[in-house]
Amino acid sequence: MNTEQQEKKWFALYTKPRHEFKAEEQINKLSIECFLPKINVKRKWKDRKKNVETALFTSYIFIHATEIERRYALALDSIVKTVCFNGKPAVIPNDEIESIKILLENKADVYLTDNIKRGNKVKIIEGPFKDAIGTVLNVNSENWLYVSIEVLQRTVSVKLTKDCVYRLME
Repeated sequence: MNTEQQEKKWFALYTKPRHEFKAEEQINKLSIECFLPKINVKRKWKDRKKNVETALFTSYIFIHATEIERRYALALDSIVKTVCFNGKPAVIPNDEIESIKILLENKADVYLTDNIKRGNKVKIIEGPFKDAIGTVLNVNSENWLYVSIEVLQRTVSVKLTKDCVYRLME
């Protein structure tokens, strides 16, 4: 085994939607060092508001691992794939991981945006159109999304908040 395969590097793994915490649990069981940046956000339901811990980067978790450990992590059911650039697993520089850790330790005000724009494909995760896939028609100034969904050979447009959808990677 060459030294390149034994050297630990930071990799970003793409998880199944809303499986970041499950991925963290499964990776920890393999005794692989992982980092799941978390923040508290205020969620609003019809009947209440609550602070909820959520992943800073939706559907991503970082591992500090050898090439072999990375492959073990890929076999987990909560992991979809390794983030790659130019066909090779992307190595995240140590200083970028440290910067995120410092930011979170200092309790800086962090705001999430999923960079959802007009034309993006999204999957609806809540409400009567749950699991439907649509195309974002518009994002207004209050961050409401207008999504077009094909149903029974008809186009239905729905108004949703960003936390009701996740962006599909193309």
